[in-house]
Amino acid sequence: MTRTERKPVSTSSRTDTSGFDIMRWPGRSATTLRRLYGIDRPKAIEFLDRDPVNSVLARANLDNAGIGAMSALGLFDNPRHSISALSWDSGNVIPLGFDDFGLDLLADSLLSRSRVCSSLVGPAQQVLGLWERLEPEWGPARDVRARQYSMVIEEPSLVEPDPLVRRATTSELSLVFPASVAMFTEEVGYDPTLYGSSYRRRAEGLVSNGLTFIKLGPDPDGVHERVIFKADVGALAGGVAQVQGVWTAPDLRGQGLATHAMAAVVAQILATLAPTVSLYVNDFNTAAVAVYRKVGFKAVEDWATILL
Repeated sequence: MTRTERKPVSTSSRTDTSGFDIMRWPGRSATTLRRLYGIDRPKAIEFLDRDPVNSVLARANLDNAGIGAMSALGLFDNPRHSISALSWDSGNVIPLGFDDFGLDLLADSLLSRSRVCSSLVGPAQQVLGLWERLEPEWGPARDVRARQYSMVIEEPSLVEPDPLVRRATTSELSLVFPASVAMFTEEVGYDPTLYGSSYRRRAEGLVSNGLTFIKLGPDPDGVHERVIFKADVGALAGGVAQVQGVWTAPDLRGQGLATHAMAAVVAQILATLAPTVSLYVNDFNTAAVAVYRKVGFKAVEDWATILL
């Protein structure tokens, strides 16, 4: 049976208060995909806690959501049953737990309204399956990163930690922000400061909350101080701290700096923030993968990212 023949329909009699129809499937009339609200929070948390590492991005967003409608869609096989799949649906779409039927339903929901996201990210099977359904209307993608290693570590590294790596202070934002912009530009391909102040606010928030780790050193001329290593805890939820935004000054790469600095970041996170440290890294970034493996990170699953 083709996907067109299985096209879901919206029930005309039930619409959520945000204006999005509750999607039903003719062959599985008890199944609904709908917007989640504050009353659904316990069920959403129960679902996300089944797989804390894969769910950390969605869980962090959910933890920060208000008591009203959350930017998430939940799949229910029966209105009284628990959530069987969930997709965070905002700046990033993060699909979790969907089978082929659920991905069809999610894709139709996303395509039925204006696109607000700039990327799809999460477990590769979920992201690539969803993108296969969205690409005819949303494509072409700016970049498809079809294999990224999701890696974790739960014990202090055997590598000696760099004692000069520490949390950045708010007074050091003028040093941290250029490193953050350089990292983003290298990773994503454009300067985030060209599109408003949201990226600066994000960097300021991470520093203010003690979630940015840095090492300072002299610039190449030996005149001014600069950030030579940086890493952020970009998501913290459910006992998992996901490290993002790792960056080493280009002129100091290949000298072992990042290895010892990451060991220090891991040690400080385990001691003060969470019992599990995770990250995801492009498979083609062989230098970074080698650093993380040397520190002690283990690959546990493949992720994928679609940049739109």
